[in-house]
Amino acid sequence: MKVVVLRALYLGDFLAAVPAFRAIRRAFGEAHIVLAAPSRLTALSDLLDGAIDEIAHSVELEPLPPRARDADVGIDLHGCGPASQRLLLSGGARRLIAFRREEIPETHDGPAYDTTEHEVARWCRLLGAYGIPADPDELDLRVPDASAPEFARGATLVHPGAASEARCWPVEHFIEVVRAERERGRSVILTGDARERDRALAIARAVRLPETHVFAGRTDLRDLAALVAASARVVCGDTGVAHLATAFRRPSVVLFGPTPPTTWGPPPRAIHRVIWNGTTGDPHGDRVDRGLASIGADRVIAELRALPA
Repeated sequence: MKVVVLRALYLGDFLAAVPAFRAIRRAFGEAHIVLAAPSRLTALSDLLDGAIDEIAHSVELEPLPPRARDADVGIDLHGCGPASQRLLLSGGARRLIAFRREEIPETHDGPAYDTTEHEVARWCRLLGAYGIPADPDELDLRVPDASAPEFARGATLVHPGAASEARCWPVEHFIEVVRAERERGRSVILTGDARERDRALAIARAVRLPETHVFAGRTDLRDLAALVAASARVVCGDTGVAHLATAFRRPSVVLFGPTPPTTWGPPPRAIHRVIWNGTTGDPHGDRVDRGLASIGADRVIAELRALPA
């Protein structure tokens, strides 16, 4: 049997669907499970201990690649449809598991989509409606075998970037937080992708942090995961690194702005602290969200001090 799961999105989306991936494996046993998603996520797929057999490179709503076609079961974890549902059906899926859309007859037995639902709970509920029990608390990943430098072990990991400017807390606030952590005698490392390297370097220069501690633009996903797993605590915005902190049970302080934490926040554990001013807006905007920008560095510093070891 071949099962194709469509979730052609990125790191945070991948990690939010981990409980669903595990439930699908239990439900379909020895089936060959293909995840249609960006190929760079292959770096983390083995950390699910067999929940996924392979990743077939897929991007957003482009036609499915050959490896993700002709499924016995197609599972739409991409969105509410109908475009993603049509992709699976046009790719030859003989059975469809998806939210109900009136224009897609194959989904009429499915549950209704709820825009207010938390992303993790959403996919677990979808599977449950089809007789596939899923536990939203099954978010953990196995720690990767990639090594982290000694100075990164037990450090405060600060990830100052995000997928859009709307979700990027101001650099000057991050500078205050990093300076406070260093004054407490804590090692600090800065992470990010190549686009975020200048942002990370500006923070490092302001607090005289050695450039060796700036990993932005120097790591792949597996290295980033290893750094998060080795850290003592994480500070970041609403981005994939927040979900890595959840997956490795690292204490974290996560800043929310245009998107409420009720839909993307970490699970309610004492080791995860969420700061949100209650405002919402465009999560894809090209300017920092006003509510996010208004969060002061003092609040983050206080939450870091209150985190359990």
